[in-house]
Order: sequence, then structure tokens, then C-alpha cells
Amino acid sequence: MAEPVDFTREAIALARANIAAGGRPFGAVVVRDGEVLARAVNRIHETNDPSAHAELLAIREAAQGLGTPRLDGAVVYASGHPCPMCLALMHLCGVTRAYYAYSNEDGEPFGLSTATVYGQMALPPSQQALHVQALRPEREGGLYEAWRDAHG
Repeated sequence: MAEPVDFTREAIALARANIAAGGRPFGAVVVRDGEVLARAVNRIHETNDPSAHAELLAIREAAQGLGTPRLDGAVVYASGHPCPMCLALMHLCGVTRAYYAYSNEDGEPFGLSTATVYGQMALPPSQQALHVQALRPEREGGLYEAWRDAHG
């Protein structure tokens, strides 16, 4: 049976192959009960999709393969420290644990760290650089009630 370090090595190998293909040095493997559910690499360079991170794509593939948005008990092995988007997705879909090989500190000299984004996310919303505020049009209401009623 494969050990956690073996899955981490696989994520790194995916990342190295992605570098050779012109991509970024990120790979991810999603595993549950010792079985690989999905593998992916960062595809930003191919798709111009800023969300095409290895972890996100691997989680998406695993969920689609299982036919459920829940990955309770799954483990993500990544070549690099997951960004806040990928980490949030792990929380949202029930991933239990994540391992990474290279830290944000390792990536910083190469422009591959998301530490500044983590720093922004740690601030209260009113202090973050991205301005976010509620703006509900007048006479608008009942959206969530409509969802509840449709999916009761």
C-alpha cells in the first residue's frame, strides 16, 4: 500500500512534468482510503483560467468521478502550499487532510507564494484591499426561500 510520502512524490512528479510542458510547478493527487481518485496539474498557462489550480482541478475531477460534490475523508497531496482558494474548496467539499511539499516561503523568491493573499484574507473584510459590500436591489427578496422551496 502506498504511503503518504509516495502520493506527495507523485504530486511533485506531476509538477515537474508540467514544467516540462510549459506550465507552472504544481501538481495534486486526491486520495481516499488509499485509492487515487484524481490527479491534476496547474493549467493556467493552457486555459488562461486563473482558477485552474492543480488542487482545484483534481478535486473537481474526483467529485465528478464519484458523482457527488462531497469528498469526505479524502486527502489532497500537493507539490506546493495550497492557496486560499484551493484550501477553501477543501473545506467546502469535506477533504479531511492536505499535505504539501514546498511551502510559501520556498516559493516566495520565484513569485510562487500566496502568503500575501493569506494575509489579506486574515484581515477583517473592511481592511482588505478588495472592496466587498452588500448591494441588494430594492424590492428584491426571497432568493434563498425560492431555493429552499425548490429543493425542500
